[in-house]
Amino acid sequence: MSSPSTKVASHPPPSPPSSTPNPARQPLPLSASQEQQVRDLYYKRVRTKCADEVRDFAACCTNRTFTATLFCRTQQKAMNKCMMQYATPEEMDAAREEWFAGTEKRREERERKEEKRKVDEAFWREWWAKDREGEGKKG
Repeated sequence: MSSPSTKVASHPPPSPPSSTPNPARQPLPLSASQEQQVRDLYYKRVRTKCADEVRDFAACCTNRTFTATLFCRTQQKAMNKCMMQYATPEEMDAAREEWFAGTEKRREERERKEEKRKVDEAFWREWWAKDREGEGKKG
């Protein structure tokens, strides 16, 4: 039999402080639609940085069909090289940060739309002489 002094309660070691600068920035995983918004922002950022190469490739492809792959190979390679240069995990992180920075703006916009909807609903109820139950007023 072991003595009571040999039984030591094991406590988990204290967790180290979070390595992220602001852990509240990403409290929960993003939903699929939110991840899509981040990806759209990411692609927009990459296309913006490579706008000249994309424009050159598009100009070369104008009025061409299947021959565009032959005649516009140099422009296509330049565009792909530029996109590969900027399509990095760091750029995705920057797009995610930009998305999180806009959450307050999106929340305010939703609230503004909800207030406008309430005002419009009150107007139309008055205009059509509807009471709260949706029936017309007896007059």
